[in-house]
Amino acid sequence: MNGPRQAFAKAKHVLSTSPATRSLTRTKQFHAHTITSGLLSPQVHANLARLYALCSHVPYARKLFDELPDRSSFLYNTVIRMYVCNGLPYEALNVFSQMLALGQSCPDTFTYPVVIKACSDLSLVDVGVVIHGKTVVCGFHLDVFVQNTFLAMYMSCGQKESAKRVFDAMQERSVVSWNTMISGYFRNGCAKEALNVFDWMMNVGVEPDCATVVSVLPAIGYLKAMVLGRRVHAFVEEKGLGKMITLWNALVDMYVKCGSMSEARSVFDNMAERDVVTWTTMINGYILNGDARGALGLCWLMQCAGVKPNSVTIASLLSACGSLHLSKHGRCLHGWAIRQKLESDVIVETALIDMYSKSNCVDHSFQVFAHTSKKRTVPWNAMISGCIHNRLGREAIGLFKQMLVEAVQPNEATMNSLLPAYSILVDFHQAMNIHGYLIRSGFLSCIEVATGLIDSYSKCGNLAYAHQIFNEIPEKDRDIILWSVIIAGYGMHGHGEVAVSLFYQMVQSGVRPNDVTFTSVLHACSHAGLVDEGLGLFRFMLEDRKASPQADHYTCMLIFLVEQVG
Repeated sequence: MNGPRQAFAKAKHVLSTSPATRSLTRTKQFHAHTITSGLLSPQVHANLARLYALCSHVPYARKLFDELPDRSSFLYNTVIRMYVCNGLPYEALNVFSQMLALGQSCPDTFTYPVVIKACSDLSLVDVGVVIHGKTVVCGFHLDVFVQNTFLAMYMSCGQKESAKRVFDAMQERSVVSWNTMISGYFRNGCAKEALNVFDWMMNVGVEPDCATVVSVLPAIGYLKAMVLGRRVHAFVEEKGLGKMITLWNALVDMYVKCGSMSEARSVFDNMAERDVVTWTTMINGYILNGDARGALGLCWLMQCAGVKPNSVTIASLLSACGSLHLSKHGRCLHGWAIRQKLESDVIVETALIDMYSKSNCVDHSFQVFAHTSKKRTVPWNAMISGCIHNRLGREAIGLFKQMLVEAVQPNEATMNSLLPAYSILVDFHQAMNIHGYLIRSGFLSCIEVATGLIDSYSKCGNLAYAHQIFNEIPEKDRDIILWSVIIAGYGMHGHGEVAVSLFYQMVQSGVRPNDVTFTSVLHACSHAGLVDEGLGLFRFMLEDRKASPQADHYTCMLIFLVEQVG
């Protein structure tokens, strides 16, 4: 009897004390051994279910779990966590519901964080609120781990105020609590609030960790808060936090977003290790800051370093080639994308179409477009934009019609790309057709689309229709681009008085003119021979501290002065 008893004790010991056994092969061996030895007791059965869950073998774990008559909270928690970790949050909630319904085991402080994560993954904030209520009843709502998962869920579901209420009520806050609020605010478009929480964290003496720095740097970059960014960089150096490559990548990205490529390059050059994200961030930085050649130079260094590009890297480099009209370099990158098996990625396809179009190789753009998936909107938009760039208005309209025939859903970007086609063709009747479509589809409610249609009507010579659309837009929604377009439209057709009147209406409405607006109204005065009005506007421009005259403005002044003398 000692043999079976010893074997049973050994099997039980191995299965209950091997949390690190995440090998599916070893777990199956243990399972087979317990069956052939007749040692499959309920306790061993439960531990096997736990080990299969740890190995992420969902079918075996669930089968063993369902066969058990009695299940502990620990086992429930393990299975729920298995489902969440394997991207099956709905199944996790089903197991949790079963746990509550059977009442054999009660949820604990280890159950709720995983269940709340499942709600967050499914964006089921209403279910999360109910579970929040249950934690209050059970007294678990004061547990810092439970509170942190509620913070993450509310932020993930866009419920910033609910997250703030939980955070403000916390008696104890861990670094994770602060990090969750900082990253959550930024993801919800509240960069200033993210920095406010970071300042608060520093003021109360909580020391940031790597995750804090990685969370706050995007907000700093977005707000171009360079001084704070340098302080955070110094803190990283002082505390020796720079062990993670993600942190250094975030620092590079912050300096790029702040427009300081020299500091970004300094961080980049001093990095002990660089991955594809590091290189892509720097390449994007050069492009965003107007140095496409710098981006292409970095590409060569990247190849020398043996770093394999991703689709974003290729797309960024193709953008650089397009801006410099370097079709030869672009074709080399096209070949590189094919060798890396990235040419069918939608980001790369779109970038290839755009690059060839900007390099005046629109035939190549059509060739790339012919091999793309015709079910996605983005390549269609890129091809329409490419036609517009090459003044192929009729082809752009033809593509749009084909797009509708193939049941591809246009979006606002499609309409913004398409509308210049009617200006190129100066086709009033076609402009009226697209006007009707924009009304029926609801796109005309978008200010950018309405602005594009006003521009098309203006260039087709129908100022009455252009002004009608302008008048239908509420004054509070009229931005500087819209005002500039309607002013330029009247100026283009010799209606200088109306253009000047609209300019002063714009100023009275609280919209501040920019260089383009001043150029439009000064040209309107020049074309209409309104010398005094033009000189008055130039004086207005000089008095406006935020406006500095450009070459176009001085050209208009010379014309006015010559006309005045003449």
